[in-house]
Amino acid sequence: MLILDPTTIDLATVRRLWAGEPGRLDDESLARVDAAAAAVGRIVAGGATVYGVNTGFGLLAQTRIPADRLADLQRNLILSHSCGLGDALPRHVVRLMIALKLLGLGRGHSGVRRDVIDALQALLDADAMPIIPAQGSVGASGDLAPLAHMVAALMGEGRIDLAGEILAARDALQRLGRDPLSLGPKEGLALINGTQASTAIALDALFIGQRVFDAGIAAGALSVDALMGSIAPFDPRIHAVRGQPGQIEVARRLRALLDGSEINCSHHDCDRVQDPYSFRCQPQVMGASLDLLGHAARTLEIEAGAVTDNPILFPDSDEVISGGNFHAQPIAFAADMISMALCEVGSISERRTSVLVDPKMSRLPAFLTDDGGVNSGLMIPQVTAAALTSENKSLAFPASVDSIPTSAGQEDHVSMAPIAARKAVQIAKNAAGIVAIELIAAAQGVDYRAPLKTSAPLDKVHGLVRSRSPHLESDRYWADEIAGVQALVLDGAFAG
Repeated sequence: MLILDPTTIDLATVRRLWAGEPGRLDDESLARVDAAAAAVGRIVAGGATVYGVNTGFGLLAQTRIPADRLADLQRNLILSHSCGLGDALPRHVVRLMIALKLLGLGRGHSGVRRDVIDALQALLDADAMPIIPAQGSVGASGDLAPLAHMVAALMGEGRIDLAGEILAARDALQRLGRDPLSLGPKEGLALINGTQASTAIALDALFIGQRVFDAGIAAGALSVDALMGSIAPFDPRIHAVRGQPGQIEVARRLRALLDGSEINCSHHDCDRVQDPYSFRCQPQVMGASLDLLGHAARTLEIEAGAVTDNPILFPDSDEVISGGNFHAQPIAFAADMISMALCEVGSISERRTSVLVDPKMSRLPAFLTDDGGVNSGLMIPQVTAAALTSENKSLAFPASVDSIPTSAGQEDHVSMAPIAARKAVQIAKNAAGIVAIELIAAAQGVDYRAPLKTSAPLDKVHGLVRSRSPHLESDRYWADEIAGVQALVLDGAFAG
């Protein structure tokens, strides 16, 4: 069990939560939650008009709600906002979303009772994931619809996936021995104002994308050997004089992967002057992508433990301040960065596959197959890679530069962060397919260089590919093999 301190949360811990490790808030966080809840009690008892505690919402913020209707206010808030559409978010994303909401509440500036924390924790402990439609949030005021579906499940509305069985939420809660949650003042707003859905989806894209990036480095190195390409472009002196950190790191990794290759040693004095850009500019392109992923990672690490609801409570002085921390523009930019980075990882990978299947460029059999004509070899897998690459280019158009006014103009600028994040996940999966096809092509190309051997690290990469896709002797059904190697990429099998 991970003991979570939202004031010091780091990306490594968030990655463990994403991977399914259980976690719960530490005692200091629970003490902060209790202090904030007590402050809300004092504010309500004092009779002051406070947004989200005893007023309407959005354009109705000026409407004072009588004390005997505060429970109706919070319940109606959740029901009215539970209006998402589309496919359900994946279980592991919902799980991370709940964990991130606990982290935000655990900072002690939201004003929820311990009962709310216990209800969310019970979902995690029982592997009970609310069914949350993916569409319906514009990323301000927070991820209202997705988070409302999460809270509605605690109230007995909607549906819950209980360890793989889909049940009406009320029935699922009954199985867990829990009563539907009744919300107190401010609790509904604290739960649905926040960026946790956008952040969870963006983190999913980041963590998948980092695995795709690692596989892209491995594929690129294996392709260099398949091409009998030069390692001179990876000389550390070239990259030191430019100074870009990602570029320096990628060149180092490529050198390490190719170190000891018999194939490389065999052609030091060949007549080839320069390799295509997709081979010799790997440090520059992949390095820029690495730097972009790093920037996105830093933004999302901060957001994982951030207070992003509204209004924000300061229990020491019983002050409640309305602001805009629910605006998910940082996540929108981070998700679009992930999209751009992974779009380029896939784009340069597809170009290397294209070179390998072209006999004029690779000096290998056309489409990496013997008896060409009867056999098409990797002709059409390269077309699949091209299709995925083109799809990614369309998806990579930034969502973060878009906005549309909502709530009768009160919420007149929004972030589109959840849309950016969902696109980033799709781009990551597409890029995994593109890299998988390159890995198959590069493994085939290296086979043609026998009896010369590749390096020890690349021999392991070659073996992983061959565990899902044997050497091609003649044409066969491709789809399952490509999907199998793509699954290796998504599982992180090629992590550096």
